[in-house]
Formats: sequence, C-alpha cells, structure tokens
Amino acid sequence: MAGFGVGVQETLLVSRFQAEAFTRANYLSAVAHRVDSLWVPDHLNGLFPRSLWKSKYCGAARFVPTLDAYMEPWTMLGHLAARNRFGRIRLGIGVTDASRRNPAVTAQAAATLHLLSRGRAILGIGTGEREGNEPYGVDWSRPVARFEEAVATIRALWDSQGKLVNRDSPYFPLRNALFELPPYRGRWPEIWIAAHKPRMLRAVGRYADAFYPAFGQTPEEYAQRLDRVRSAASDAGRDPMAITPAMWMMVVTGKRRQDVDDALESEMIRIGGLTASDEVFVRHGSEHPMGAGFSGAQDLLAYDLDEQTAVRYAHQIPLSLMREVTLNGTPQEVLQQAAQWRDSGVRYLVLANISPFQRSLRKGLASMLPLTDILRGLKKF
Repeated sequence: MAGFGVGVQETLLVSRFQAEAFTRANYLSAVAHRVDSLWVPDHLNGLFPRSLWKSKYCGAARFVPTLDAYMEPWTMLGHLAARNRFGRIRLGIGVTDASRRNPAVTAQAAATLHLLSRGRAILGIGTGEREGNEPYGVDWSRPVARFEEAVATIRALWDSQGKLVNRDSPYFPLRNALFELPPYRGRWPEIWIAAHKPRMLRAVGRYADAFYPAFGQTPEEYAQRLDRVRSAASDAGRDPMAITPAMWMMVVTGKRRQDVDDALESEMIRIGGLTASDEVFVRHGSEHPMGAGFSGAQDLLAYDLDEQTAVRYAHQIPLSLMREVTLNGTPQEVLQQAAQWRDSGVRYLVLANISPFQRSLRKGLASMLPLTDILRGLKKF
C-alpha cells in the first residue's frame, strides 16, 4: 500500500437506543474522516470487569447498558456492507478467534464478506482469549498449535480451486472437504495476524499479509519482532517486504494534557492495564495484580471480579504503564508518540479510542474532536 494506513476500531456494544446506533455512527465517522479501514472485535463478552460499569466510574455507562453485550462481528460487517455498497472503506475483524470458530466457517465468512463488500474484507485472526473459549466449553489447551492449524486450514481451502481437500491435522482434519466460493477478482481477503511471541511471529511470516500485534511492547521490540517476521517470510519463500507492518493501539486524548491525565486515572480506563502481561508490569517496577507471570489479555477472566477487587486492582496499575500501553495526550502529543512507532517500522495504525470510558461523560464525548485531529495528522505521515 502507498502511504501510511489508518484504521479505527469499533466496540460492537449494544446501545440503549437502536442496537447498532454507535456502530453505524462510528462507520459514518470513519468514512467522513477518510480513514482506510473500520475494525470490529470478535468477543462473546468483554475484557473489563462489569462490576465497574457504573456511571460513577464511567460516564458512557449512561448510554451502554452492559459491557458484555457484544454483537456478532461477521453479521454486523455484512450489514454495513449491504447498507453501504458503494463505500470503499475496508472492513476488518480485529481479531477473530482461531479456537472458538471452526476455520472452515471462518474461511466461508471472510470470503462471503469479501464478495459482498467488493473486495474490502480483512481477516484479522489470532489465538483468541480464554474468556471467549473456556466458559463456553471450548478447549483452551495449546491455543498456539490450534491457531497454526486453523490458518493453514483456511489457506488450504482458499487455495483448493474447488478440488476436494484432504489434510491431516490433530485439530481440524479435512476429509474430502469442498470449498467452492470464488475469490473476489482473483484475490482472497488479506490475513492479518496478531502475534507477539517467536512461534506466532514465524506463523506471520508463513501465512500473513500483515503483522498486527497490539500493545505490550516497546517500539524497539516491535522493530525486532518485525525483523523476525521478515526472516520467517524469507525462509518460507515469500516476499518479506509484502507483509504490512501494522499495529493496534488504544488512544486516550483530550483538548488539554490535564484532561488526559484525569482520564488515565479513571477506574474503567486504568483497569484496561490488566490486559498487559506481567512482563510489562515488571518494566514499571510492579507486579501484575493477578499475580507474577500473568499473561494478560489472553488468560484474563475479568467479568466475575467484584467491585471492591476491581477498584483495588485498578489502583495497583502504574500510571506509567498506562502511558506506555496507550497513545495518550493532546493531538500533537499523540502524533509524536505515533511517530516513534512509524520510525520503528509501523506502516498501518489501527486506533481504539477508549477516552469515552473515563468518569466524565462530557470530556469523553469531547474526545471525538481531538481524535479527528489525530486521524488527520496520521494520514499525513
């Protein structure tokens, strides 16, 4: 792709008004700001404690009744594509779950969206999280091995050209499997892989069109991991420079620095630090509230934390950590931080604005104006 890519992340939470009111508004806002892509998550429930979803902790709770009423992402993106058939903004899943969804169903869903949206679909995929698997009876053992097999299965079906597919796999064996959906104008959806550790980085090099990790690393670590991805691509006989270096980041912004600092201290924003691994906490001279060695988002089951415990955990999260794992500040400050990631190799940045999760509803809503300045600035990178 030419230039610096910019995407925005939508929550898919049901509003107190029309169910998709916020999703529809965010889609239209993304189009108006001429960003490159709109992304939606794939969750059955959230990664934040529902015990904190009260107006005294978060002003947005007045408009969104619960943190765990996630709409199904493929249905929603199909809905958006149908209502906006002539739009050109790309539509991504950020990211879907390799364990909970059978890869043949994921291959079908992504290919269908690609056809309906006239080539705009992006399949973001990762190992998923414990919260979307274990409570629903899905085996959560060996998630990386399952992920590798899932992506290999998707590629095998897409590359089958309508021929019967047989493939041995300990998790997703194919026995005379048939996949006849055609690619859109000869091209399948791009696969963007969320990866951090060495084995997952090798999978990016073998299978992905984009390297798409989230926070939890420094710009220097990102550059090192990107080098590993490109080495793995070369080893697999692929063009390493054809893999888009992307990044998913949370944003906390406001008109003034003090407004941003106040937002970072809000319990609902600060508790987001639980999704960082203990390795990140150690960098800030602390230990993860869930215990030493805790992996963060992948193993977090936050919805059953009671209010007292959740507040205590939130206050244990260093503010310095929150400043590391988010792009935070006035638009100019956020753009300066984003430039550090650009200089470390990032060429596509997807932003999730969590500013509305702060205590002040007024300031949370007001964050949309500086966010607009940020999106415009990124497009000039």
